[in-house]
Amino acid sequence: QVQLAESGGGMVQPGGSLRLSCAASGIIFKMYAMGWYRQDPGSQRELVAAISSGGITNYADSVKGRFTISRDNAKNTVYLQMNSLKPEDTAIYYCKAQFGGITNWGQGTQVTVSS
Repeated sequence: QVQLAESGGGMVQPGGSLRLSCAASGIIFKMYAMGWYRQDPGSQRELVAAISSGGITNYADSVKGRFTISRDNAKNTVYLQMNSLKPEDTAIYYCKAQFGGITNWGQGTQVTVSS
């Protein structure tokens, strides 16, 4: 049974930082591309950052220079370090694992940026 468990969300003031974690089980983690997506009410889910099985990363333009995605294959975990947070970063953040045509999603974690 595949499980992706996100953690690390919360409320932070503008300019603050958070680190999200996504712990995976039930998959051969090192073979999967991993990604972070976000969705706020009334909007479509959008890619925030992704990292391939080989460690190649890509980011949405809106987060470049502020967010960093990384993975620890020994811990079956992918991280999203978020710095210089803005109110427009407020959303539910979802972890995705993909291998070929197989896609799995986590339940999401809420991030709220507000003063």
